[in-house]
Amino acid sequence: MCGIVGYVGSQSALDVVVAGLKRLEYRGYDSAGVAVLADGGMAAAKKAGKLANLEKELVERPLPAGSTGIGHTRWATHGGPTDANAHPHLDNAGRVAVVHNGIIENFAALRAELAGRGHTLTSETDTEVVAHLLAEEFSACADLAEAMRLVCRRLEGAFTLVAAHADEPDVVVGARRNSPLVVGVGEGEAFLASDVAAFIAHTRSAIELGQDQVVELRRDGVNVTGFDGAPAGTRSYHVDWDASAAEKGGYDYFMLKEIAEQPKAVADTLLGRVDADGSLTLDEVRIPPGVLREVDKVVVVACGTAFHAGLIAKYAIEHWTRVPCEVELASEFRYRDPILDARTLVIAISQSGETMDTLMALRHAREQGARVLAVCNTNGSTIPRESDAVLYTHAGPEVAVASTKAFLTQLVACYLVALYLGQVRGTKWGDEIQAVVRDLSRISDEVERVLETMEPVRELARSLASKDTVLFLGRHVGYPVALEGALKLKELAYMHAEGFAAGELKHGPIALIEEDVPVVVVVPSPRGRSVLHDKIVSNIQEIRARGARTIVIAEEGDGAVVPYADHLIRIPATPVLLQPLVATVPLQVFACELATARGNEVDQPRNLAKSVTVE
Repeated sequence: MCGIVGYVGSQSALDVVVAGLKRLEYRGYDSAGVAVLADGGMAAAKKAGKLANLEKELVERPLPAGSTGIGHTRWATHGGPTDANAHPHLDNAGRVAVVHNGIIENFAALRAELAGRGHTLTSETDTEVVAHLLAEEFSACADLAEAMRLVCRRLEGAFTLVAAHADEPDVVVGARRNSPLVVGVGEGEAFLASDVAAFIAHTRSAIELGQDQVVELRRDGVNVTGFDGAPAGTRSYHVDWDASAAEKGGYDYFMLKEIAEQPKAVADTLLGRVDADGSLTLDEVRIPPGVLREVDKVVVVACGTAFHAGLIAKYAIEHWTRVPCEVELASEFRYRDPILDARTLVIAISQSGETMDTLMALRHAREQGARVLAVCNTNGSTIPRESDAVLYTHAGPEVAVASTKAFLTQLVACYLVALYLGQVRGTKWGDEIQAVVRDLSRISDEVERVLETMEPVRELARSLASKDTVLFLGRHVGYPVALEGALKLKELAYMHAEGFAAGELKHGPIALIEEDVPVVVVVPSPRGRSVLHDKIVSNIQEIRARGARTIVIAEEGDGAVVPYADHLIRIPATPVLLQPLVATVPLQVFACELATARGNEVDQPRNLAKSVTVE
């Protein structure tokens, strides 16, 4: 949530900041604003709504030129999405500007203090108090970085702050606690942003900020300290993708581009994971084999789409390792007092590595002595840094809010973790592991084949644009696929969509079946799980007998479903546990096309953000 950009250099700060905010639009927002230091003062503009509103404002009332500036796209928490509540926020003298991501939990008490000292606050936000506190501290120390450190020590909650002061025109200061912030280092310029995408067009050299750190940006370099003022260690890294990877590349939507990138993303996630003799080598998994052999329970924590990846991972982990596996919604995990100890392995799945619910779950797990392995797409993000081990998915940037290639690569990563556990624990022989890896290596081509046959799926989606409800059924690993298909439709088409385990049909959901209701059924392979296949064919007959329109996803060669399918979507035959990698793709295309037919914003659905960085 919220996009933050800061810049110090020789270019037009306004141009750099606005371009950076555009690259962060995927995070979700409802207002935008910028501030530029120029002519010895601070000039700001902000508007509710999309960036286009701000850009129009800047055309009608241009800001003076300057080479230091900050910007923000806001997701409303305290106070509605209005011009007054948009960031940046200034102090009463108009000398300090602040942008903020997160929630300052003690802002009400701080606001009351400020009012008591004669400050006038003009917004409903928690952020504005920081501008006034910074102004007070700066008046005493004349050092913006020191003022930020003093203020941060008074704040409670999760926050990223970026500030500038008219009296230090060549400085931008940032601070982070439990919220993302990354530094970009260029030649004679420096950047701050919520995501490297904001500055990737200018530099691919980045520095990750640690917990409770303050960074001071100047043209000639950066200085990082803790909130206590002590020098802080940092880790520099090189971003392995460029600006073109975050562009649409001729597609109408980022989501379409990212769906099309899935064959490559799947292949990239497998690269370098197998050594010359066919053994898995997960270099980023730094947990000693002896510790993994002692694990007696695996717990997967995740949210949203990543949770569905975890549900599928459970089948693979238990089947290949014979270790019990639980899958928990990260937002509920620590509140139910889970039973964890040193023999528990917690797998935390997050595309961004900044998902606050998942981060708090892994911290709770580590407090209980459990080991944590992160599955993540974002190098240098908080969740991998705070975990004992990490497996990066190497999916490249995912800009669309609705996750596609991140989901498939999370599945591949989870399969690799399950196989690695089986290898370490001796529950899978080397030739068995090699056979699964060979199957995985073929999946990239199979996904490509699915993508080449999607035009009938698009036509079907357009024909259903006026429907109010779509139901999804699945069995075994097809059940989480059904949940994911329903989630995609909710996110994008704003329709009532529910996913059910097909065996539960007669325990309630069948009451929803009526004439012409579309029901998508994910059919397991008749080869690997024949008893489940036969049962789901019976389910299809039951719902069709009640007038439902059946949309059946079944592998090539499965003739048993043909008489009962009003619409048949074929997918390549794959091993049972790997079927979600191909079965999910038509549901992604279906949701995207249906949303387009309904006139919805595909990349930025209403009320949603790409990375949920508050609880």
